[in-house]
Amino acid sequence: MVTRMPFADVNGQHLYFEDSGGDGPPVIFSHGFLMDHEMFAPQVAGLCDTFRCITWDERGFGQTPATAPFDYYDSAADCLAILEHLGIERAVLAGMSQGGFLSLRAVLTAADRVKALVLIDTQAGVEDAATLPLYQAMHDEWIANGPANVQDAVAGLILGGGYDPSPWIAKWNAAPREGLTLPFRTLVERDDITGRLGEILCPAIIFHGDADQSIPMADAEVLRDNLKGCEKLVVVKGAAHASNMSHADQVNGPLREFLLAHA
Repeated sequence: MVTRMPFADVNGQHLYFEDSGGDGPPVIFSHGFLMDHEMFAPQVAGLCDTFRCITWDERGFGQTPATAPFDYYDSAADCLAILEHLGIERAVLAGMSQGGFLSLRAVLTAADRVKALVLIDTQAGVEDAATLPLYQAMHDEWIANGPANVQDAVAGLILGGGYDPSPWIAKWNAAPREGLTLPFRTLVERDDITGRLGEILCPAIIFHGDADQSIPMADAEVLRDNLKGCEKLVVVKGAAHASNMSHADQVNGPLREFLLAHA
């Protein structure tokens, strides 16, 4: 049960977060592009009896505005600043897609603050050049006319079939359309940190949907093979990009085991 739902005014930002509270080991969950803190509701519900679960809205999503250009190192600093705001010195960082991008960068910039990494449908590289024109066209349509003409395709990529996307589509339609541009630029202009994965020594676990069309399984295998502390790549059967949401039954068990060992 969430006990605190405040904002942290850090790094010149007004960051919304939720904190389940308690004395358990802390885990901070960072969401994917076009999502917000609520995408981790299945993990908070399944883990908050044992762990202190912190979720937050990254710049440009949910209740956190993006007011100027930023990169994922800035987002990593935001994540760590929330922990500092809460008086937490070290925590497990769990990130899905762009949440993984920022979590990896948080370890690279402040390894002493990170107990372990949970990486969900993410990667260390950049977007495939072949997909960039499609993503740009989707962005341009979203800005010009709102999400109506692309929302079904986007929801399919993120959630896959068999998962009701209507709550997320409603959020997308309610948000100011122009707010997409700054986080989109951050997404498509990020740097490639594959060559730095060997610097990351903390324990790690990877979850990846075998039906993920946004980030291929091969990118998860690169993480597995280059993160020296990686203990397991959990292939989530039938899951698309947001495997922790659509297939929480396959994610929460191995996640709990990993956290019990390392949080």
